[in-house]
Amino acid sequence: MKTWEIQGFGLENLNQATRPIPQPGTGQLLVKVSAVSLNFRDKAIIDGIYLPHLMKMPIVPVSDFAGTVVAIGNGITKFKEGDRVMSTMFPTWTTGMRHPSDVSLYALGGAVDGGLAEYALLSETGVVRSPDSLSDSEAATLPIAALTAWSALIEHGQLKSGQTVVTQGTGGVALFAAQLAIAMGARVISLTGSQEKQALLKQLGASDIVNYNLSPEWQEKVLELTGGNGADNIIDIVGGGNLNRSVQAVANGGQVSVIGFLGGTTASLDLLPVIFKAAQVRGVLVGSTAAFERLVKFIADNQIKPVIEKTYSFDEAVQAYRHLEKGAVGKVVIKIDGK
Repeated sequence: MKTWEIQGFGLENLNQATRPIPQPGTGQLLVKVSAVSLNFRDKAIIDGIYLPHLMKMPIVPVSDFAGTVVAIGNGITKFKEGDRVMSTMFPTWTTGMRHPSDVSLYALGGAVDGGLAEYALLSETGVVRSPDSLSDSEAATLPIAALTAWSALIEHGQLKSGQTVVTQGTGGVALFAAQLAIAMGARVISLTGSQEKQALLKQLGASDIVNYNLSPEWQEKVLELTGGNGADNIIDIVGGGNLNRSVQAVANGGQVSVIGFLGGTTASLDLLPVIFKAAQVRGVLVGSTAAFERLVKFIADNQIKPVIEKTYSFDEAVQAYRHLEKGAVGKVVIKIDGK
């Protein structure tokens, strides 16, 4: 089979290769991969800044993919040949709010081979059925971005209709968070630095847009828009020094969901507002297989469609990574089978 491999850190070390088609063992499925989607994690892995000590080159990259089961090993009970399925990033995290302590040792596209290949092996515990409402390219966008947003808002945040959510930017997690929150009946205040992206956010249903280039102290605008109360959940994609603004903008008893580290992996946090607001500052690490199944049902029931900015062919994987480096509105997808 054709595959891509990370053969060393740096994008120049992402190269095509060939490998034998793997055969499923006990509890495993062989999936013919149709499409993958890229996340910031994929860039961080190839840049050598995401748990580099776990990487054993060469590695097949990318955790998020969708395809069709073409063979099954012994002991499989939930799936059969012909089923459309999606990967999960953490196949050993099946249920519950707390992930296993060794979860990173089994994370796809990092310590374990991922899906940027014509075929991939998956354990039965790390597979979820694709919704009939989405194509394989659309389904491939769900495993990290959509599940992270779902975990922040629903699994941890217990979001209710009428509450307020702040999203930051127009990346995959931010847009999924906006779509999910709006479908839940929440009010969404979206931050963007681009006038052009405001139309998309409004189209998705955001109630208010704040341009953080025009209002760098954007937390003041959020407080103004909420009558001084703040938002119930802040989806913090940036991290770094932005975290203090998120704490200032959160409501009493609200949650700041720490999703990413675009602004840096360290932050100097003012603890007094955290204490006086009784705010939760919660790191969100994607979610369990059971949470993913709940998300998929919600997406199907509410006919939510992912935002895909561009789709690349298998041979254009390097160009797709370069697109990711520049930033994307929604998701970047790579089609494997060319269909």
